[in-house]
Amino acid sequence: MPDMSELSFTRSGGEYQKPTWIVMQYKNNQWIEKSIPEADKKAYQEQFSPPVSHIQNIEPFKDIPIRGYTTSAKGTHYFYVLDLKDGSGYLSYSRLVDGKYEKPHKMSKAINQGKYIAHPYIAPDESYIMWDAEKEGENTPDIYISFRNQDGTWTNAINMGDAINTAAYEQRPKVSPDGKYLFFWRGDKKVRKDGSSYWEGNPYWMDAKVIETLRPTR
Repeated sequence: MPDMSELSFTRSGGEYQKPTWIVMQYKNNQWIEKSIPEADKKAYQEQFSPPVSHIQNIEPFKDIPIRGYTTSAKGTHYFYVLDLKDGSGYLSYSRLVDGKYEKPHKMSKAINQGKYIAHPYIAPDESYIMWDAEKEGENTPDIYISFRNQDGTWTNAINMGDAINTAAYEQRPKVSPDGKYLFFWRGDKKVRKDGSSYWEGNPYWMDAKVIETLRPTR
């Protein structure tokens, strides 16, 4: 939440037979699980992360296969579009102009490199954007960042390095509302004896100062 008093995530596997939304509340100097009445869960969840259905009910997004989005302080939506043919994706954006959203623009090749480009996070001031993608010839995604230049263009995609990225899957970067902490998911695909597969992973966090170490010097 904006005041940093609560955080949410999804658990699955083990005792959680299906993905279960969890809310933790910081109280008495510790994190405890918060109980939310079933009738209030939908509205409460939208305070954390508005669902994709929200944006897909707005023109001009109704016919676009959007699978996730992030919004800047001035209302610009950055989102990833799923290619229904092969399951890959790319990033696009749409600005709020005179109270209406403009036709989406596909982001440049500086950002749309590799495949399965997804899960963007835009800085509130739009000074940088993070996302995850698989490079050509690789099967696991890393987290990347690009910084906005003074002329409005974006720097070439920067791999965020081994402080974050490993041989496993790193995805879904997000910075806390106070700008101090970077959160992301790390995990891997596991295979059962019967040949079926499942995902195993956890959220991670680190000092968001890593972002400034990657910002190009002018």
